Amino acid sequence: MDKELTPNNTLSHYRIVSKLGEGGMGEVYVAQDTKLDRKVAIKFLHATFSNDADKLNRFIQEAKAASALNHPNILTVHEIGEVDGKNYIATELIDGKTLREHLSYKEALPLNTILKIGVQVAEALAAAHQAGIIHRDIKPENIMIRRDGYAKVLDFGLAKLAEPGVIATGSTGSEDATRAQVNTSPGMVMGTVSYMSPEQARGKATDARTDLWSLGVVLYEMVARKVPFAGETINHTIVSILEKEPVLLEGAPPELQRIVRKALTKDLDMRYQSARDLLIDLKNLRRELDIQGELERSVVPNRETAVTENETRVYAADSVGETRSGRVAATQNVTTSSSSLEYAVHQAKSHKVATALAALVVLGIISTAGYLAFISKGSSKNQINSIAVLPFENRSGNQDSDYLSDGLAESLIYRLSQLPNLKVSPTSSVLRYKGKEIDAQKIGTELGVNAVISGRMVQRGDNLAISVELIDATTNKLLWGEQYERKMSDLLTTQREIATAITEKLQLKLSGDEAKGVTKKYTDSNEAYQLYLKGRFYWNKRTVDGLKQAAEFYKQAIEKDPAFALAYSGLAETYVLFSVYSVAPPKESMPQAKAAALKALEIDDSIAEAHAALGLYKSIYAWDGIASEKEIRRAIELKPNYATAYHWLGNVALLNLKRFDEAIAAGRRAEELDPLSVIISADEGYNFLFACRYDEAIEQGKKALTLDPNFYYTHYLLGWAYYGKGMYREAISEYRKSLELNPDPYAKALLALALSKVGGRSEAVRLRDELVSESSRRYLPGYHIAIANIAIGDNDEAIKWLEKDVADRGPQCVTFSIDALLGDLRGDSRFVDLIHRVESSKID
Repeated sequence: MDKELTPNNTLSHYRIVSKLGEGGMGEVYVAQDTKLDRKVAIKFLHATFSNDADKLNRFIQEAKAASALNHPNILTVHEIGEVDGKNYIATELIDGKTLREHLSYKEALPLNTILKIGVQVAEALAAAHQAGIIHRDIKPENIMIRRDGYAKVLDFGLAKLAEPGVIATGSTGSEDATRAQVNTSPGMVMGTVSYMSPEQARGKATDARTDLWSLGVVLYEMVARKVPFAGETINHTIVSILEKEPVLLEGAPPELQRIVRKALTKDLDMRYQSARDLLIDLKNLRRELDIQGELERSVVPNRETAVTENETRVYAADSVGETRSGRVAATQNVTTSSSSLEYAVHQAKSHKVATALAALVVLGIISTAGYLAFISKGSSKNQINSIAVLPFENRSGNQDSDYLSDGLAESLIYRLSQLPNLKVSPTSSVLRYKGKEIDAQKIGTELGVNAVISGRMVQRGDNLAISVELIDATTNKLLWGEQYERKMSDLLTTQREIATAITEKLQLKLSGDEAKGVTKKYTDSNEAYQLYLKGRFYWNKRTVDGLKQAAEFYKQAIEKDPAFALAYSGLAETYVLFSVYSVAPPKESMPQAKAAALKALEIDDSIAEAHAALGLYKSIYAWDGIASEKEIRRAIELKPNYATAYHWLGNVALLNLKRFDEAIAAGRRAEELDPLSVIISADEGYNFLFACRYDEAIEQGKKALTLDPNFYYTHYLLGWAYYGKGMYREAISEYRKSLELNPDPYAKALLALALSKVGGRSEAVRLRDELVSESSRRYLPGYHIAIANIAIGDNDEAIKWLEKDVADRGPQCVTFSIDALLGDLRGDSRFVDLIHRVESSKID
């Protein structure tokens, strides 16, 4: 730039706030984006470089490479532009320091921090490599650490786009054959010398594995406080990279030493072949050390840590003038030890008693403070105890993968729901956010949760890329995010891995059984699991066709794995709804529901959903309210925050036992657990209807309509409430709205009943005839047609259809004795006999 910008200078829609720093190619400022009202970092290319085609191309390449990536561990590029002849890149503003600044401190980095940074950088590289982008300049200066410990990879100025297949295969290929590369002269060495791979130092072709070498150097430096290859001059450093082996990392865990050694292998074919492989090893090590209680220890570096090196940003073999020298921060000469406590003990053994005692006292103070901080944190009002897992965004460009994106979210919901101290919004509530822009604070308020998980998924053949983020719904801040590059064959392992990572991030203290619930392996068959996910996808549609397809996928999953308890449970949940949705007669589908539920529980008695499905069967088909209540309460015992279990407990078991107040209370609890569920809210109105509390039923119906004004079921329940109040015109209006939305047979019967009260008998007859005709084509409960016959005054015909319903064991039979709509039949001995038969015809 011609001159340094000062605060309040305005360029385009950016108002300069302050200068951040200056690099080899440009200056960086903090600026206010006046269009979007946010602070950004804005980098201007030096004016002297604007006419240099190579440097201008490199500047543009940095922006294009970074903007092509969307990952929580990669700096987000907002815009690239030119104003008044000045080229600029506007990026997110990161509140933190570079890893180089952290390494300059006297204190060594804790092992947990080293591995956390390593994992996050590997995540960023995996995403970049998947997109065909190689960074080629990974070093501490290009890794920012936010105040919350989150790592961001910066500066894709040396990035190149790899040919299709290069990243996946690991082959090198010609530099000239790459797409959109930064053109360099033969023999030109790109990058910073101490972090260059051997192939990069030779000026040869590079692929993704050169980034893995550089990350290996960074890992080594974080542990040892010095780079593994150094020399008095740049040439000496390059010779060291090409010919020498790094000194052993004393005090580091053996597995970390192996990982670093493999990353720094000079032979390309022996080095890590993908960032994903390195990432998996780092994650596994972190998890293993956490289990062993070793993760929080410090790795004290070797004695010989002070080393001078020369480094360069862009170095040509014949152009030393472009280099600059620098010094890696030297550490104190200390004895190698694996923890501060071990160091204190060592000093005591060396007769440095005073020093050792002082160290032990300090350690005691630190430990006590840490413990108190932990206790304080655990009791904090801000602790996360409720969460919503939103449907993952399917970015595959293929709707056939929707089952997978939705299924991944539902799998997380299922696993996290096993934790008794964590409230998890059920699938029925979060599905409404599918395809919508995420506003964590708004969602948190609507669902009553203090954290939100969002995710994105891309499937390309057998390759699967999954990105997951955990957001604080109170502050809208990102708490955690990870990228998973997997094969479809790894799907089972991956969803358990994600659930475990989230649980760890939430810092939930788990008992052994609770931990098993999160990581439990339900099947070894990946094919069976994918079929199960498809079953869940169609079951959630709650349509006739959806339920039919769900049953087929569950059956196919069972064929692949006959011991897959969740598939049996899903099949039970499906069959138990067949008669309710008029998919099949109860005598055909209900025994299948029972058999599937019992098989699921035979394999795994801890599946709450199977108990709930069995409870529903016991009430609406076996006509045993006591047994129904027992099964559903067992489901709640296994899964205390299971909204559907409370829903069915109130709406079915307790209602049919005529315990109306308890039914309403159970419905309220279901609403608390699933506040956006339209069916739960509407069915609370159903509970009020059977209690003949019509004013409250109307109020509840209106409340349910605020959740979804187009839910047909709510409209006909509201019409029913108006009918109970004698408000027939209002009832008819709601019934007609319901039928416009969905030609449900129950709504037709109810409309006929209301029409009969206002002189609409002819239309009531037509509706009755339509129901009779429809019953010849598919299963309809006889109850619906009986109601229509009562409407036109044909009680004999009504009794006949109720008789048929009892013979079929229809889903409404258990409510005959408490249904006010059947009031005209109360004095008929045939109706009394029907009620007696229902009450005395319990089956297993």
